[in-house]
Amino acid sequence: MTAPSKTNATAIGALALYALAWCGSAAVLFATGSDDAVSAPIILVVTGIGFPLIAWALTRQDAPPAIPVPRPGLELGVILVFLALYAVFFTGYGLNAFHAAFAPGRLEAVLLTAFKLVVHVGLPVLILLAIGGRPGALFTIRANSRGFWLILLVLGAISLAFIGLVSPSLKQIAALKLSPPMLAATILATFAWLAVEAGLCEEFLFRAVLQTRLAGVMRSETGAACIAALLFGLAHVPGLYMRSGADVSGHSANLLAVIAYAIAVLSPIGLGLGFVWARTRSLLLVVLLHALIDLLPGVSEFAHTWVLPG
Repeated sequence: MTAPSKTNATAIGALALYALAWCGSAAVLFATGSDDAVSAPIILVVTGIGFPLIAWALTRQDAPPAIPVPRPGLELGVILVFLALYAVFFTGYGLNAFHAAFAPGRLEAVLLTAFKLVVHVGLPVLILLAIGGRPGALFTIRANSRGFWLILLVLGAISLAFIGLVSPSLKQIAALKLSPPMLAATILATFAWLAVEAGLCEEFLFRAVLQTRLAGVMRSETGAACIAALLFGLAHVPGLYMRSGADVSGHSANLLAVIAYAIAVLSPIGLGLGFVWARTRSLLLVVLLHALIDLLPGVSEFAHTWVLPG
């Protein structure tokens, strides 16, 4: 069997696994009467299918540069162990302990962002350096590459329109009653904050570090994007399940429903961003897109923390 056919078989197998996991998870949401049973297929179509197709169409004449992975098997194995510990001790116990130790406010926001940067960026960099990896190649910008700005504008606009339609975020923003200049400044500040707090942290770990190692082992960008998306969703499970208050779509009390939510609702976002990363190799691009996806729901929280009087 030739190498290309092996690559194709790997991609097909990973796509089949992803489809099976997603369909099973969507069925669980439907069977439990979750509201997310309706939104999950829409999210899959918009981010899990639409994002990859648009990214491919806008970069079809561009060959993304290779990222060196000296020892893919070793590096992937170590990163998977790190992710298992991360899922339990950071998203689970760690964040609960952090929120219990600090009252909501500006200090908590700053310290939490610093905590996330250490866990998502600092520790993976140190781990890769310790085993002979090359993390420097992951901090790619490529803002002048073919399709960068078109992808950012098109997918960013789709994300904002989609979130504005399906979430109450626009009503929450209107309820802030900020003047137009202050609202514009708040939105820009929220975007910058989210680009670091959410975008850089999660995209570096899951796309630049994890997906690149998966691609090195699987020799398939499509396969790596699918598996990384599943792991992206599953890594959120301990945090959603253990989080106090059962505030994530009512799923925190039911482990099976949490897993279904993570795969059916969260993983398509990881899949879309994973294909953008595979087509562009631009960490900056996926960071900015991640921030745009989170922007509208984040404006109200940012304003109450940093803008409105306490």
